[in-house]
Amino acid sequence: MCKDLAMQPHRIVVLALNPVIGYDLAIPPMVFNSARDPDGSRLYDVRICGLDEGPLRTNAGYSILPDDGPEALREADSVIVPGTQLEGPRHDGVLPDELARALETVPSHARFMSICTGAFVLAATGMLDDRPATTHWAHVETFRALYPRVKLDETVLFVDDGDVSTSAGLSAGVDLCLHVVRSDHGSEVANRAARYCVVPPWREGGQSQFIERHVPDGDATSTAPTRAWALQRLAEPLDLASMAAHAHMSVRTFSRKFRAETGMSPGAWLTQQRIDHARHLLETTDLSVDEVAAAAGLGTAASLRQHLRSSIGVSPLAYRRTFRAPADRAG
Repeated sequence: MCKDLAMQPHRIVVLALNPVIGYDLAIPPMVFNSARDPDGSRLYDVRICGLDEGPLRTNAGYSILPDDGPEALREADSVIVPGTQLEGPRHDGVLPDELARALETVPSHARFMSICTGAFVLAATGMLDDRPATTHWAHVETFRALYPRVKLDETVLFVDDGDVSTSAGLSAGVDLCLHVVRSDHGSEVANRAARYCVVPPWREGGQSQFIERHVPDGDATSTAPTRAWALQRLAEPLDLASMAAHAHMSVRTFSRKFRAETGMSPGAWLTQQRIDHARHLLETTDLSVDEVAAAAGLGTAASLRQHLRSSIGVSPLAYRRTFRAPADRAG
């Protein structure tokens, strides 16, 4: 939780390390500067700093000139390390002396976050030892070899471990930043920020759905036709056996192929699709909560409330109030 949230904007310092991943660097100022109180005042003060006051190279073919140098770290309430290709943490498992000295100036109350390969930097400090963390799925083998004490989970979009949080590759930084806003100021503020950034306030599933796999291209051995069939029948009592029967596979074979193609179990995928459909109905129809639950295949209003609470942290009515267009709400 932020320090003195109600009294002053929470100071976030984004530590850009040369060469920095440009996409990662842009996420924290965009998301946190979009978080406003009811009066429109910013809830976060976001600064970007480097280890010196010179320009920083990005991996995207351009350079940036941060407004601040490492002295900004002394006033940080949170420090975010975006992805970086910095040699020491990425390849040798060590921090350069200059970086180590800069991190020693961070106040003891500050929390740390990383985006993508920024987790290599946090791991090199030792702060991730014996703690859960994540990073980009493409770099997990290198990460595990360099930092075997970290409890790495490459299947999730982010890990919140209290004073230290890590996110998976690239866009997962958006998920983590919105999660932090939600934890600090509630779902309504986070949802407004997500709307402004034109991103979903919460993504179901984990990073595993994005890991490269050889996926059958919709042929007779694929589960894709059954997924399309199930999407047209979400209100019906579908289960694993009926889905496997439609695919003309045994339950065991279907489950294995389904997870290989989607990164999720059939049951988890089906629940996710039903929640997504319920959200769509809440946004676009005047159906009652009971009717939405039935139409999405979630059974009762109580079940729908439970699923929405666990997946996005809000009730069906609160979700509808937030995401219905103004004209729809007026009607």
